[in-house]
Amino acid sequence: MLKVYGIKNCNSMKKAFDLLTELGLSYEFHDYKKQSIDSATVKTWLDALGQDMVLNKKGTTWRKLSPEEQAQALSSEDALIAALTTHTSLIKRPIIQTTQGFLAGFDENAIRAIQA
Repeated sequence: MLKVYGIKNCNSMKKAFDLLTELGLSYEFHDYKKQSIDSATVKTWLDALGQDMVLNKKGTTWRKLSPEEQAQALSSEDALIAALTTHTSLIKRPIIQTTQGFLAGFDENAIRAIQA
């Protein structure tokens, strides 16, 4: 079964939910705004996808951080993990765990290619 990580009230998430439903793919949803997210999971995402795919630099949460806070978050993997677990809105949405690995961000073609 797929596992979808994100925040319920997000346009990208709504598009992903609608597409998964259309494709008949069942999934478990983890709302990290309500349930938080642990460091080990974030590290797994970073190892699998890389910082550029996990960290959402286009969102308002990143832009609201001071230049010093942004530099601190990017100073090491541990600092980035701490920033992502503290400010979960910095994580791209959705992150979908499949049997083949992870997808980050809404990518209709990639989601359509998922083999359940």
